[in-house]
Amino acid sequence: MSLSLEGKSALVTGAGTGIGKGIACELARRGAKVAIHYNASDAGAKDTQRRIEEFGGMCMTVQADVADQQQIIRMVDAAAAGLGGIDILVNNAALQLNIDWLEYTEELYDRVMNINLKGYWQCMQAVIPYMKHKQAGRIIHISSVHGKRPTDFDPVYCMSKGGIKMLGRESAIELARYGITVNTIAPGAIDVGKFKTTHKELDRKKFPLGRVGLPADVASLVCYVASDETSFMTGSTIRTDGAGMLM
Repeated sequence: MSLSLEGKSALVTGAGTGIGKGIACELARRGAKVAIHYNASDAGAKDTQRRIEEFGGMCMTVQADVADQQQIIRMVDAAAAGLGGIDILVNNAALQLNIDWLEYTEELYDRVMNINLKGYWQCMQAVIPYMKHKQAGRIIHISSVHGKRPTDFDPVYCMSKGGIKMLGRESAIELARYGITVNTIAPGAIDVGKFKTTHKELDRKKFPLGRVGLPADVASLVCYVASDETSFMTGSTIRTDGAGMLM
């Protein structure tokens, strides 16, 4: 199998639904042992587990609120114990409220930032000791094209995604000495079952390839970044959006 991840252990946050589900399944398909994180989507995490076990993959589920540091530590320790360490962290769990500036309260602002940005940082803090022990590791952040291009539907979400990009750059410098790489993937529009418009109806002026992305499009890129093929790539942000940002 190309880009085999046999012998690797991965933790994927937000893997009960959407992009995270696709990432967890593809990592497992390529041979990695996977910890499927979820917060409230217990049924979704079990579905991810079922899909992986159907093709003979190895996985486990771990529950945590990634806005809470103590729950993150518990999650990471459980994943490391169950998988025999953590070689790959995919920070994917995120909250997107799709509300305007004036609708945001301080509480809502804090919730989005605590999950989307502080949660990524604290998940990193929890896994780094395991990676330092091996002097190797892959940390992959799932951001968004809206880390660069403003939205007209959720300014705080957009701010958090911009912060993720800089988190990846700064941590890449500091963690390089331990053999740990940190890279960011910035998807464009991804169909996770919420698109009302069919792909045949999409405007090619906004979607040059005539379709939106699929979780599998992000997952295949994650597997490449997680592989030994990218040992010299760190601090990078890779956009996967079907050229949507160019329009």
